Amino acid sequence: MHLHSTLKRYLFCLFVMALILPPLFKGRLSAAAAPDYQTEFTVAQDGSGDFTSIQAALDASKSFPYERITIRIKNGVYHEKVLVPAWNPKISLIGESRDSTIITYDDYFKKIHRGRNSTFFTATLRVDGNDFRAENLTIENSAGPVGQALALHVEADRCTVVNCRILGNQDTVYLAGEGARAYFKECHIEGTTDFIFGEATAVFEECTIESKANSYITAASTPEGIPFGFVFMDCTLTAEAGVNKVYLGRPWRDYAKTVYLRCRLGEQILPQGWGDWGSERAQKKAFYAVYKNEGPGADPNARASWTHQLTAKQAKQYTVQNIFDGWEPDV
Repeated sequence: MHLHSTLKRYLFCLFVMALILPPLFKGRLSAAAAPDYQTEFTVAQDGSGDFTSIQAALDASKSFPYERITIRIKNGVYHEKVLVPAWNPKISLIGESRDSTIITYDDYFKKIHRGRNSTFFTATLRVDGNDFRAENLTIENSAGPVGQALALHVEADRCTVVNCRILGNQDTVYLAGEGARAYFKECHIEGTTDFIFGEATAVFEECTIESKANSYITAASTPEGIPFGFVFMDCTLTAEAGVNKVYLGRPWRDYAKTVYLRCRLGEQILPQGWGDWGSERAQKKAFYAVYKNEGPGADPNARASWTHQLTAKQAKQYTVQNIFDGWEPDV
């Protein structure tokens, strides 16, 4: 009888614990999982958000966060130089609308006046934090045709830019960092000379690339041993009125790599397609190629003799996952 009562009390205790412990642990787990920092900010010039400037929101963001921090930017013209530091990875800048949420500044080489490397101080938006994302924005260098003037400078890995306008003249977009990867989807990028340049591996998918002068679109500086450089997939290459002598690219460094696949090339693209920047070494070491492009500027038969036409087998290597060595951008 005594044993039976003890068993009943034991079973009753188990029943009570079954009711109490799961919610208790659930509450503790939820508390442990919840970040102890703000993960959403709003920037609005009219004072209706958390901040009136983009940089102020970035400065308030936790360094090295475990969870992504999203900064939502309301429509307006934000005249400021913006830096996303290396200690601020996992930052998203999300505009209210692509054409009306504008980050703009007007620095250029001679204005900076810091010697031969002044170009690299001119960016309107500089990104040093990995896993950056920009969406629904205009990023502009408004200095005009006055020489080197960056709109966007990315020196970080796994960066994604979706549905953005990136506007400038010479050197609009600089993609830096050996081994760094950047992905552009459904963007409009425009400029005059070498307006997409640098050593990063970058994919441009379904973008519009607009030339504003007779010059060169790309100036890749892909390091030796890196398998892919700049890759344009299903893009449209356009030009302003009167522009009729445009090159697909030229090698900023000897091992430059740039490939256009299934793009529509306007009549502004010259038959030879590519320049060599006066370097016989680059003719032997650079890799410039085309595959199944269309449009009046797409004839592959007149391309520079030292460049390539991909075979179907080679073209199969040009997938986003393969180019980025397993990284799949979230689009």
